[in-house]
Amino acid sequence: MEAESQKEGFWGDQKAAKALFAKLSALKKQWEPVRDLAEEVNALADLAEGSSEEERKDLEGDFLKLSARWKEVAHILYLSGPYDALNVYLTISSGAGGTEAQDWAEMLTRMYLRYCERRRWKTDVLEKTHGQEAGIKSVTIHVQGDLAYGHLKNERGTHRLVRLSPFNAKNLRQTSFALVEVLPELEGTEEIEINPADLRIDTYRAGGAGGQHVNKTESAVRITHIPTGLVAACQNERSQGQNREQAMKMIKAKLLQKKQEEEEATLKGLKGSTQSADFGSQIRSYVLHPYKMVKDLRTDTERSDPENVLDGDLDEFIEAELKRSAE
Repeated sequence: MEAESQKEGFWGDQKAAKALFAKLSALKKQWEPVRDLAEEVNALADLAEGSSEEERKDLEGDFLKLSARWKEVAHILYLSGPYDALNVYLTISSGAGGTEAQDWAEMLTRMYLRYCERRRWKTDVLEKTHGQEAGIKSVTIHVQGDLAYGHLKNERGTHRLVRLSPFNAKNLRQTSFALVEVLPELEGTEEIEINPADLRIDTYRAGGAGGQHVNKTESAVRITHIPTGLVAACQNERSQGQNREQAMKMIKAKLLQKKQEEEEATLKGLKGSTQSADFGSQIRSYVLHPYKMVKDLRTDTERSDPENVLDGDLDEFIEAELKRSAE
């Protein structure tokens, strides 16, 4: 018994050390571009200080280049949250509206997968529930990459689509909604402790691709936290143990988020605020008809090329909200 306890302690320490190393590596990658730019700015300032007016004109080109680089790295300074360096669980769920909303949820899924591809992040679809006719009811994606949670954390909320419906015989204009949830992948944290008696763990056969093993054994796992009703499921891995581990990580992340939201609500109550929490509210509209525009309702950032945005070009929206949140 003592040997098993020591073994669990060893692997726990190993996981904690691995998580700490990953966080330090991410922070290093976050800081290095800013540090290098600061050194070049200081060097340019030294050159300008003792230069003639004609020489300073020659330095203007270097200044413009450094200014352009600053615009590229400035948003990194806003990624200093306690979980910003962590990987992400991204869940997209269709709202009311049947097939139309399910198709919109699938469009959003493609948009985020393309965004992750642009950033060269690794993605794995952990769980997906298909719609009856088209689209998806819900999907959970595991995203691994530098500062993934920091970049995606503000994407949580309701996304609204306005377009001519391809599922309506009269081709009428339709408004659809989908909810995006973003959770950090917690590793080696003691912040959330779960009583095993509070969990209900169900196993079932996974659907979709994955081979005979996936479809013929009950490898998929769904975990319900009974006191809160929070649910997490995973069916992507081949073994039940691996799916259970991923589902447990998601449950911990959901409980942590719930705890943070309750603390924020308490603080707002103390401050006398009557505004509702941002989570779950509408954050962005994508209009494809009668005109073309994507507008973020928090920052008023607008784009007139929704096709590119839906193809994963989200940097402008993400950076604007990071800046607004920090301020």
